[in-house]
Amino acid sequence: MTKEGKLEPINPSFASRMQNLRASDIREILKITQRPDVISFAGGLPASGLLPTREMSSLARDLLIEDGVRALQYAPTEGLPELREVISDRLRDSFSLDRGPDEVLVVSGSQQGLDLAGKVFLDEGDAVLCESPTYLGAISAFRAYQPRFVEVSTDDEGMVPSDLEDRLRSTDRAKFIYVVPDFQNPSGRRWSVERRQALVDLANSYRVPVIEDAPYANLCFDGEPLPPVASFDRAGLVILLGTFSKILAPGLRLGWVTAEKKLLQPFVLAKQGADLQTSSLTQLLAAKFFSDHDVDAHIARLCEVYRVRRDAMLRALDEFFPKEISYTRPAGGLFLWVELPEGMDSRTLLERSIEEKVAFVPGECFYPGGGHLNTLRLNFSAMPEDRIAEGIRRLGRVFTAALEPVGVG
Repeated sequence: MTKEGKLEPINPSFASRMQNLRASDIREILKITQRPDVISFAGGLPASGLLPTREMSSLARDLLIEDGVRALQYAPTEGLPELREVISDRLRDSFSLDRGPDEVLVVSGSQQGLDLAGKVFLDEGDAVLCESPTYLGAISAFRAYQPRFVEVSTDDEGMVPSDLEDRLRSTDRAKFIYVVPDFQNPSGRRWSVERRQALVDLANSYRVPVIEDAPYANLCFDGEPLPPVASFDRAGLVILLGTFSKILAPGLRLGWVTAEKKLLQPFVLAKQGADLQTSSLTQLLAAKFFSDHDVDAHIARLCEVYRVRRDAMLRALDEFFPKEISYTRPAGGLFLWVELPEGMDSRTLLERSIEEKVAFVPGECFYPGGGHLNTLRLNFSAMPEDRIAEGIRRLGRVFTAALEPVGVG
């Protein structure tokens, strides 16, 4: 006890896993971008103006009047039957994937699905194979369970099969392969059909499950959607995660996990210990939205707006970025990936860019093993075309000024 009569402060003993957790780079950057004068290419936010606020307002009012008790009451862990039916139907119609409602688990955003995957599969020291780079949120979710990350070489078509096989052959305690095959976060790349088949073939050969994360699969601007990795699965090894955050509203916190029952049931048990169930209110809202509105027309509208914004960003990059800098040209999704010449550090450049009131995400955080300081991610969905052009013009000025000190130009 202190002289003032107060109790001495307690130094709690946290679990060892807390030493591995760190604040998300994106979340920290987003604190800066809350200022309206900052042009942000940092977050993965859907366009705010396209959120169905008016429709949701009407649906919520009617729902609480007509079915308020069920909307405000507990529900099964697996999810409400009508929403699981909606998801099952969309798996069939959008993905040509035959998964019944009893093979669907509703989760609180697909991020919870990633956390449950870590809880279900990972003991300390187990191995997770992933793309290089890969989704930062997945790294954060899995890292809590203290695995080893094994990065697999990735090119414009997806994981390189020869490198994946080498990693599978040489890695002990490989628990699953994590992939984002459609318009990947962070790179914007889409896997070819051949690479999807090769992944499943290798997973079957080595009997290692696959976690397929598909938040952007419906956001296809160019060409036709490709079949999910899960559609090639004949051994029941692929677990598919999806979300309503990118096609409806992230604030609903609704996602889903689908797999054969033997793989899905452990997820159900893990979710029971985490939160008992996903919100009844938002589940019923989403189900009602699908029954009362043309969701495919809504998605088409999203794709059209995002295509225009992607094109605006690419035009600006072509005009204002030095030729020594390369970048992807995604056919969908929310992001593109930039590679600077070796020797440049995107974290240092972010500090200079913030002075110009422009934000992006340095690429190092998308690599579990770190490094790759000369990379960065840009989001094109959240800003209108005029601000995209102005933001890229400012970044071009910052990057051009940084090229001479590294002996480029």
